[in-house]
Amino acid sequence: MSRTVYTKEHWKGSVITSPLPPTLVTCSDGERSNVFTVAWTGILNTQPPVTYISVRPERYSYGLIRSSGEFVINLTTEELVRAADYCGVKSGRNTDKFKDMDLHTESAEKVNVPIICECPVNIECRVREIVPLGTHDMFIADIVGLDVAKELLNEKGRLCLDRAHLAAYAHGEYFALGRKLGSFGYSVRKKKKKNQHRKG
Repeated sequence: MSRTVYTKEHWKGSVITSPLPPTLVTCSDGERSNVFTVAWTGILNTQPPVTYISVRPERYSYGLIRSSGEFVINLTTEELVRAADYCGVKSGRNTDKFKDMDLHTESAEKVNVPIICECPVNIECRVREIVPLGTHDMFIADIVGLDVAKELLNEKGRLCLDRAHLAAYAHGEYFALGRKLGSFGYSVRKKKKKNQHRKG
């Protein structure tokens, strides 16, 4: 088996893990609602389902989330990359980013936070712990509900995220996800034998 072997040079510790999802996170304190872009997010646990977002305390949305203890992670598609970029550089303190980017919202099922209708999957979250880390505080949260586009379900009701055309973020740039390379467990999965029809 031939693979590329790289020659390395050592750098000091830095944030390099890529790619990441450029998610649109919505939040509200009951009076004010906002949307901002978060790439520092992921899954921490399966059962119970736990996620996180890391947010700088000086960001406008930080106070809204800390006050309410709730937020929604809205997954970003290729069509929404411009909106994701805009919502990452503009502050909700002085502009309505929902209006600016023509984003439509509706009420979530389990949290008092709007979900974005243009996003194919909305992850409703309730904060369980806040961990100060330095430049960012990590909001560790229980995933209390999902809102999934019916258009992404196959005839058996299975979620087909490949239909969503989700975007990725790597080292300051946005990308469309590429071709499928495999599925979980494919390296050890036994190949199905083809049915052989006997002549007779």
